[in-house]
Amino acid sequence: MTIAVIGAGAIGGTVAAALDRAGHDVVVTARGEHLDAIRRDGLLLTGGWGDHRAHLTAQERLDERPDLAIIAVKAQDADRAVADNAEALRGTDVLVIQNGLGGAERVAAALPGSAVLGGLALYAASFLSPGSVAITTPGPTILGAVDHRKDAAVLDRVAATLGSAVPITTTTNLVGAQWTKLIVNQVNALPAITGMSVQDVVRVPVLRQVMTASMREAVVAARARGVRFEPMSGLGEGLLTVFSMAPLRWAEMLPKLMARRMGATPNPGSTLQSIRRGQPTEIDHLNGAVVSEGRVAGLPTPVNERLVALVHEVERTGRFVPPARVPRAVFRRL
Repeated sequence: MTIAVIGAGAIGGTVAAALDRAGHDVVVTARGEHLDAIRRDGLLLTGGWGDHRAHLTAQERLDERPDLAIIAVKAQDADRAVADNAEALRGTDVLVIQNGLGGAERVAAALPGSAVLGGLALYAASFLSPGSVAITTPGPTILGAVDHRKDAAVLDRVAATLGSAVPITTTTNLVGAQWTKLIVNQVNALPAITGMSVQDVVRVPVLRQVMTASMREAVVAARARGVRFEPMSGLGEGLLTVFSMAPLRWAEMLPKLMARRMGATPNPGSTLQSIRRGQPTEIDHLNGAVVSEGRVAGLPTPVNERLVALVHEVERTGRFVPPARVPRAVFRRL
């Protein structure tokens, strides 16, 4: 089976190297120095899943149709990735591993002849340097079909294929899983704003309060949109209901627990990794998704709105925000 991974960054590179180690024929797309490094030395995977150097076919775009295509670019780059590889993607099974809401659904609309699945990576991975990625916190990938009634058999087949290389679980509630992962991804904004790891952010009381407030807004927005949260990473309907209603000092235990589960290796989060590489972040598809869904539901989401603005400030200026300034900027006039 030939498997193409479009976007061999932290997540896509990890999946590609693991699939190569499992004996699959893997093609990846990449650009610039990363593409050159993979062509020259292979793709090195280190960290929580062990070490492996994968010698892969690396291209700027696909030139042949694979048996399975995995789109692992950032949410803001997905439309372009599909357009650039449209000929190779038409009619093939496609898995979209992506943060945010609605990414797999948009790909399905662009590729009506393909069975499209959504994937959510529950492991933490870092892009270390061109040609090198690392697992900082191991975990599974959750798979679900955009149209489960039509593509349940495809879901089972793809889960079996990927399950030979990485831990996989499946769900019939893809939207609920996307929302639960969106709650998890609320840890990304503050590291991107301050330049600190997730663990260090959570250790600072005022930053932990901001993170807790943003997560609670996200839970309330999901409730207003009629979402049933899919259990994931210890989160689920019961815990998130209590979290959204508990006194703040008790609710703050949730980000503490999430940071503890990340282990001792500093986790920068994907948004901070993008900033460090000088690339646009996916903040509009994370905290920005909460803002958008809140507007649809008629709910204000000022904490998430201001976190999005602060991340864009860092993108624009190249300067991190001092931690003491963050709560003043977020909680003003609330």
